[in-house]
Amino acid sequence: MLLAHPAVLKDLVERYETLCARHTENGGATARRQMDDVAYTLCVSTGTRTVEDALDAARRRLHGTRSQGDAVLTGG
Repeated sequence: MLLAHPAVLKDLVERYETLCARHTENGGATARRQMDDVAYTLCVSTGTRTVEDALDAARRRLHGTRSQGDAVLTGG
């Protein structure tokens, strides 16, 4: 399976969380549509079927890659 770049996953998670907050505040149809689009992209990017599973998978991947990326930068 192809894996999305961590920067892409980070952006998608942040966008989804921002849109959720906006939708909670305003309840607008536009924010809901955008949330659905980002949720779909997260699911495709993580190979999952629900947005909850996609967010969990993305966060696990981001958490796991953070230490690897730091090791590359510091030579450790």
